[in-house]
Amino acid sequence: MKGSIVVLGLFLLGILLGINHFVPNEWLGGNLTMGILYVLIFQVGIGIGSNKDLKEMLKGLKPKMLLLPLSTIAGTLLFSLLASFLIVQWKVTDCLAVSSGFAYYSLSSVLITELKQASVGVQVATELGTLALLANIVREMISLLGAPLFSRFFGKLAPISVAGINSMDVMLPMISRYSGKNMIPIAILHGIILEMSVPFLVSLFCNW
Repeated sequence: MKGSIVVLGLFLLGILLGINHFVPNEWLGGNLTMGILYVLIFQVGIGIGSNKDLKEMLKGLKPKMLLLPLSTIAGTLLFSLLASFLIVQWKVTDCLAVSSGFAYYSLSSVLITELKQASVGVQVATELGTLALLANIVREMISLLGAPLFSRFFGKLAPISVAGINSMDVMLPMISRYSGKNMIPIAILHGIILEMSVPFLVSLFCNW
């Protein structure tokens, strides 16, 4: 949760700096945004490749282990689809793009903002990117605070699913405590698969 508070604080600081025109014009160009986006995607690859448990998990990979991340993706998109009918301001595909972050607020928000600029303009794209940032931070907070309840009422796999990509890092201590240490390999695999899906799904829905 501390990391989420820091992100929110930096986000609010950026708004204040922008309002008061303390940001150099060179920083506001598309080249800088794309540069940051490429670095984030590069970091995703490094994070997945350097995971010390990756080889062991790949060796012991069974088809049924993929059901959890696939269910997380399907469930998230399904309920986002239903929610989109209540949110008249945004298109269905916009809501699906936001939910496709799976709590990866840094990458999804930058990616959405950049990809939507051409079709809806800078202001609307920024608003949608901000929505993605807040929605995915809220998901992380809910997973951290609600892990005991999710495990108790919905089973050991529930905290993993709610955590999104954070099941492989931030949420691991909570998952180990409330779901059991035997759930850690599944949680790590779940996070890796979701992390790999974020750039693909967000790009898909933004360009749809």
